[in-house]
Amino acid sequence: MGNKGRWEYLRAIYERYEKAGRKAKKVILNEFCANTGYHRKYAIRLLNGARPEKRRTPRERRRGLSYRPETLAVLSAVWEAAGYPWSVRLKALLPLWLPWIGKRFRVRPEIEKQLLKISPRQMDRRLKAQKTQRRRRIYGRTKPGYLLKHHIPVKTDRWDVATPGFTEVDLVSHSGNSASGEFAHTLNVTDIHSTWTESRAVLGRGEEAVQRALNEIATTLPFALLGVDSDNGSEFINWHLKGWCEQKNIQLTRGRPYKKDDNAHIEQKNWTHVRKLLAWDRYDTHAGGPGESSQTRRAEKAAGPVPTKQDHRTPTGAHLTTGQS
Repeated sequence: MGNKGRWEYLRAIYERYEKAGRKAKKVILNEFCANTGYHRKYAIRLLNGARPEKRRTPRERRRGLSYRPETLAVLSAVWEAAGYPWSVRLKALLPLWLPWIGKRFRVRPEIEKQLLKISPRQMDRRLKAQKTQRRRRIYGRTKPGYLLKHHIPVKTDRWDVATPGFTEVDLVSHSGNSASGEFAHTLNVTDIHSTWTESRAVLGRGEEAVQRALNEIATTLPFALLGVDSDNGSEFINWHLKGWCEQKNIQLTRGRPYKKDDNAHIEQKNWTHVRKLLAWDRYDTHAGGPGESSQTRRAEKAAGPVPTKQDHRTPTGAHLTTGQS
């Protein structure tokens, strides 16, 4: 019996207990203790105490709105214009964006004060709906390569290189909202030292197609390819690519499973050089692939040196073309 049931039971027997004689009270008390599990002394205090009234539902006290809709609209616009940074970075860059906000929105001083006052935690809460709306991604495209995994070393230390040539690579899928059938991918390669980025379109994720696209990138780089660091996907962790790297004297390493921070450089370029240009649409033919579409032709013009917010060094260049597949 729950607390509500015990209280209703007490209200039902209270008057009967009050009018009963000594022997009848003893029977009622024994029955009350057996049904509710109360201690005898506590039950006597309840039955001899004040009349139990019907419990009132407590009023829910709601806190007033701390931030105006105008403040949240400006916050959402800044978050989108800044490239969707996480809340702690958004909090740090808001003071730097105040001149832009003042020119674009002409906000009142109290709105500026609210923008500077809002905490990162509140930003996460207020932007939750917008984040859900924009999250058109389907995860789980990377299929791990198990057999060769232990033959390729894991690289978790910092990239502290003084010469170009050591790169991070990744495959970005263009499956749209469905993962069925064969669809295009973008092979993305970025150099750690110079931030030079090269991209090639590949139909499917076959080992040979990925290796051919990587070989084409290696021949067009303005420096020698010295190292390739990838995730644990089977398109990279295979004997075909391992043999090619050994033949070219290229260091092949991998990150830890499910640790995207190990490949932070290429994850950043996946956003700035692929997703921001091609979004999450589906491409599943050679004619409509990311290397052939009008959307990509516009991207090729825009994909010159793209300085990113996380890296203040200017990349030497970036290209987006179609690979052989």
